[in-house]
Amino acid sequence: MNIKDTIESVRKQFRTDSDPFPDDNDKIDSLKIKYLGRKGLIANLFTQMNQVEAEDRPLFGKYLNQLKNEINSVFDSSQQKDSDSKTDQIDYSLPGLNFNIGYQHPLQTTLNEIKSIFQNLGFSVAYGPEVDDDFHNFSALNFPPEHPARDMQDTFFIEKDIVLRTHTSNVQVHLMKEKEPPLRYIVPGRVYRNESISFKSYCLFHQIEGLYVDKNVSFADHKGILEYFVKQMFGAKTKMRFRPSFFPFTEPSAEVDIWSEKRGQWLEILGSGMVDPEVFKSVDIDPDVWHGYAFGLGIERICMLKYDIDDIRLLYQGDLRFLEQF
Repeated sequence: MNIKDTIESVRKQFRTDSDPFPDDNDKIDSLKIKYLGRKGLIANLFTQMNQVEAEDRPLFGKYLNQLKNEINSVFDSSQQKDSDSKTDQIDYSLPGLNFNIGYQHPLQTTLNEIKSIFQNLGFSVAYGPEVDDDFHNFSALNFPPEHPARDMQDTFFIEKDIVLRTHTSNVQVHLMKEKEPPLRYIVPGRVYRNESISFKSYCLFHQIEGLYVDKNVSFADHKGILEYFVKQMFGAKTKMRFRPSFFPFTEPSAEVDIWSEKRGQWLEILGSGMVDPEVFKSVDIDPDVWHGYAFGLGIERICMLKYDIDDIRLLYQGDLRFLEQF
């Protein structure tokens, strides 16, 4: 059989295989591979080119390309018919689909608002590691080993001295060690505590740490900043109070409460205080020259109070019935 007859044989075989043309995608793919694949019948014919006399090769190539184009046109035609068929199934008189517009998560909205308030006061935003060593998370913040204050925070340990940070205060230490005062920063981020999940607690949550270090900083400066924040966040008529408290890394320390008319009670929103001199010493800052204050607030706490949410788990469940309210 000469080469022309071989080509004609493959053409007849294809016409037999493609009549009727398959309507199943898998069968179409198989047919295409059989004839046009890398190891298909067309490719096999091209490999026989070296067996043809030199003067006959142009003619052989012409016949072979004609066959290849003919087969390709059959597949192209079938794809066009399939596309036209699908188009015919569309009823253009029907109303269009309404696609829901996405919105920010209430936690992100709250975080952005808090950041904006403090940035307007001249605070810069800094971030730090969520996995940190004992020194930055505890020791430098006046939590010596075996100190009972460590029991206040149930910690996830990665290794003996490596933890998932229990507060964003660890970044306070990084900032004071790496930068020269004066310092004015807020530090947003996730924190982790090994707590039972309930309507008011979760194993992870978000905090914003605030740090201001300069000369001649007083508790009055500290109170003024937080009073401004509360009025901006909750409204100018919001009642607030400072209540004495204890934190290892601030002295004196206070907690800030706001009055809820709806609940008829005081609600805690953040902890704060003047940076303890021992913290300054641990990062080689002279406490006789530099003073400062720090504060920490839970973003979930602020969000729940602002939007009257009564269960922290709603913020993490991804329930559209809840999220669409925002």
